[in-house]
Amino acid sequence: MNRRQALFGLCGLAIAGCGARAFAETGGDAVRIGMTPVFLDDQVGFLGAWRDYLAQALGRPVEFIQRGSYREIVELMRQEKLHFAWLCGYPYVREQRWMRLLAVPVHQGQPLYRSYLIVPERDTATTKITELRDRVFAFSDPDSNSGYLYPHYQLNRANTSPANFFRRTFFTYAHKKVVEAVALEVAHGGAVDGYVWDTLARTHPELTGRTRVADRSPTFGFPPFVAGPVAPPALFRRMQEILLAMHDDGVGAGFLRQLNLDRFALGTPALYADIERMLRAISQPNA
Repeated sequence: MNRRQALFGLCGLAIAGCGARAFAETGGDAVRIGMTPVFLDDQVGFLGAWRDYLAQALGRPVEFIQRGSYREIVELMRQEKLHFAWLCGYPYVREQRWMRLLAVPVHQGQPLYRSYLIVPERDTATTKITELRDRVFAFSDPDSNSGYLYPHYQLNRANTSPANFFRRTFFTYAHKKVVEAVALEVAHGGAVDGYVWDTLARTHPELTGRTRVADRSPTFGFPPFVAGPVAPPALFRRMQEILLAMHDDGVGAGFLRQLNLDRFALGTPALYADIERMLRAISQPNA
């Protein structure tokens, strides 16, 4: 197996879905929460323990439903097969007419994060994305703010686009895999969630050490937990209470430490106004 095949091997377990009607009609059926490998691509044991914690607090079973992209998770929510999901601010902004903001993670004291432009460690010259013309570039997910929308917006401001600017681009569908692509020099640069890169720097310094953060974006609203139409008000309130209280509970605080988060907080759509502005900008005709 060559390094590219290893890099893009399948990860995570996709759990088969059941119809919305089945769990909507019976209050004791599983609470289903959508996740993608964009955040967690190698923490199956952690997700199992967190699932059990939430199930005990809710008094009913919980399932984490993993899929390979944000788009697949959004589609499951449209089909009313998920109660909740941990999404990026980009799909939330696009779909907020039918999604409800449940809770926002707090990282380093704020419900905010940044997009990082990363390059191989030996590239000591690059300081911005517009210096990578005709290079190979790695994005995380086409519906990721930090991993696609923000760098696309930067190129839009330079009167170009990823298709016209780079020699080639590809999606890894996980921020860790963007870091791996750049570390292995499969890509000359990549766009990654700064929270994920910082967390990997704590847990896998041998990986991030082979990359360099060349540029950091302004802050954006942290990827939120959202509720879909199938989540009834009582379940919404209870799930929100549990997330907001995790930092005051010994076990819950332990999960937050593993996630490299301080706590969960209430959020407002205003947190995502800059993402909405960038989305409008790249929707306009351009080079």
